[in-house]
Amino acid sequence: MIKKITALAAMGAFLAAPAMAADKVKIGFVTTITTPAGVIGQDMVDAVNLAMEDIGGKMAGLDVELIIEDDGFKPPVGKQKVDKLVKKDEVDFIGGFIWSHVLLAAKKSALDAGTFLISSNAGPSQIAGKQCDKNFFSTSWQNDQTPMAMGEVLNQNGVKSVYVMAPNYAAGKNMIAGVERTFKGKIAGRDLTKWGKDAQLDFSAELAKAKASGAEALWVFYPGKAGGALIKQYEQAGLRDTMPLYTVFTVDSIALPKLQAGNLQGVLGSRNTQHWGPDLDNPQNKKFVEGFKKKYGHYPSFYAAQSYDTIFLIKSAVEAVNGDLSNKDGMRAAMKKADFPSTRGKFSYGNNHFPIQNFYLREVVADADGVWTTKIVSTVMENHQDPYAAECKM
Repeated sequence: MIKKITALAAMGAFLAAPAMAADKVKIGFVTTITTPAGVIGQDMVDAVNLAMEDIGGKMAGLDVELIIEDDGFKPPVGKQKVDKLVKKDEVDFIGGFIWSHVLLAAKKSALDAGTFLISSNAGPSQIAGKQCDKNFFSTSWQNDQTPMAMGEVLNQNGVKSVYVMAPNYAAGKNMIAGVERTFKGKIAGRDLTKWGKDAQLDFSAELAKAKASGAEALWVFYPGKAGGALIKQYEQAGLRDTMPLYTVFTVDSIALPKLQAGNLQGVLGSRNTQHWGPDLDNPQNKKFVEGFKKKYGHYPSFYAAQSYDTIFLIKSAVEAVNGDLSNKDGMRAAMKKADFPSTRGKFSYGNNHFPIQNFYLREVVADADGVWTTKIVSTVMENHQDPYAAECKM
């Protein structure tokens, strides 16, 4: 599927731009639009379209062309789409990527061509460490960091043993490594379940093993549709009163409407960790959340917030060089400053171009209209840098 959204006006041809100057900024955006995981990709697409509206379709006076591509949740397809964006469309920037395994498969095509690659979600440890690249930037986090924050929360709550579950792919392994990096108690058991286009959605066997393990708590990472299925089965298994549930990237603004519709009351009051929340108090976040709710009728997810940030990060780079897209050194230097209005407020980039930022404990609550959302309870880690930055030679 190829969908072009262009702010290119009729002005193009006759403006007679200087020989070395581009007449527009071209941005490719790769995400999952089909398959059940497409609900995440749609939130990201909605956010970049909102960002395009909010910047008036312009960067440094240049029109912006946005080309959205569907990776189909498949690494080979993601690579094909990046190849197309680089060779045929000749884009200046490529953003997006929900999944770490898709990003890992596709990154070489972009980076070998000297194209700026910006992950709007996936944060595999490989790219944060030994495979870091001068033209790669993240507007999200490194995979280990959010579960590391949850490991600290488990310690603060006095949990002595936990059973962990995650999908069997690059991010799932990073997430488990993250919680185990900070949790000081015992890992009573561990399950990695099937992931991809035909992801496992029946967790009855794994939940039975978790119950039999005697662990005090259950920790899970299940984004998208799998998260809702897991929580529903967790409640049906009667574990809510005996094995508290701790999650990362599972209970979010995409899952909550369905969980509320299913009246899974146990979700209210549950807590998770994240670097962002819809109630984070800064001007850009207020503008983003209010604009998103007005346009789409529901709360944005963190996937959306990071995608919105991606457009503004690119805008800061283009404007720093006054629209001279041939000045890659200048644009890279501008992005390293992270000097743009982010939905998370001010943050800085580490040497590996991953954010150094706060991580918060969030609680699921009902807002004034009775809509389930999250509120920030406390700051768990301040100005946190991922543990792989030291392996990056930049």
